[in-house]
Amino acid sequence: MKMVMAIIKPFKLDEVREALTALGVAGMTVTEVKGFGRQKGQTEIYRGAEYSTSMVPKLKVEVVCADSLSARVVEAIQQSANTGAIGDGKIFVLDVGEAVRIRTGEIDETAL
Repeated sequence: MKMVMAIIKPFKLDEVREALTALGVAGMTVTEVKGFGRQKGQTEIYRGAEYSTSMVPKLKVEVVCADSLSARVVEAIQQSANTGAIGDGKIFVLDVGEAVRIRTGEIDETAL
């Protein structure tokens, strides 16, 4: 199994969710996060005063899937989250050793 973790722009979440649902992905976890990369933060205006923040708001989307599906999940996220602008995000793929469904005790891919 693989965990596909993607850091995306918040307004792209619906497109990513729709793309993953079309692949048959049954669930995902979404977390609001802040960070920076090459974008180096952003400038905002608060009460008429401009200020710079070094952390940009993003969403972290996590999907655990079968090895055979992971490449298509990565491709779907990459295509649906892409704006062509700096700060589109990153995708990471990690190996998952074990998964257990708490309610039934099912393990690994049957637990997904």
